[in-house]
Amino acid sequence: MTALRIDVWSDIACPWCYVGKRRLETALAKFPHEVEIVWRSFELDPSAPKLRDNNNYVERLAAKYRLPVPQAQQMIDRMTRVGADEGLDFRFDRVRAGNTFDAHRVLHLARERGKQAALKERFMRGYFSEGLAIGDREALVAPAVEVGLDTMEVHDALDSDRYADDVRRDEKLAAELGISGVPFFVMAGRLGVSGAQAPDVLLGAVERAREDVAGEQAGGEVCGPEGC
Repeated sequence: MTALRIDVWSDIACPWCYVGKRRLETALAKFPHEVEIVWRSFELDPSAPKLRDNNNYVERLAAKYRLPVPQAQQMIDRMTRVGADEGLDFRFDRVRAGNTFDAHRVLHLARERGKQAALKERFMRGYFSEGLAIGDREALVAPAVEVGLDTMEVHDALDSDRYADDVRRDEKLAAELGISGVPFFVMAGRLGVSGAQAPDVLLGAVERAREDVAGEQAGGEVCGPEGC
């Protein structure tokens, strides 16, 4: 049986996507079969500027949801605790928000080079823990090279519109599937799971998807009342 494929729609600037990534990894550590993960593009805010003028995460969150700043801080504190439970170091005081379209383009390049998983992790760690300016093209080069991509190839991709169609294709497919929030996991092209579910939930979904695929493959070709 070939590797079971998991397509994951997520955005780099999405804390629940990072938590969902860790929980999927925890689930797959208990799954004794080969898996292929494809990271699909999704922009939570396609209209975001390359770099935001206000990088005060608490103030931006409060403005977005029309909340008092102390209540927004409570939301951030809770998210930080959730991340810590998954081994993630969320430093929202360092976050430098911006448009993620170019970062998604580089992730498509990384997929072609077999480095997508490593770069997805590197971008998310950079953004949430290290203050990586995710909308700054120049800032994307170093982490991409760090995981093994060629410097000139990354520059060439960022200085052109390469992989723009791939990002839009992912987003179009998400819309067709009715995906309006991320993370969203599609197991073996048939079973969808929305949100950063607990590892046991994700593991159960992966196991069910594999059983479905195995059942189809075991069935083989058959003849029925209408012929073969």
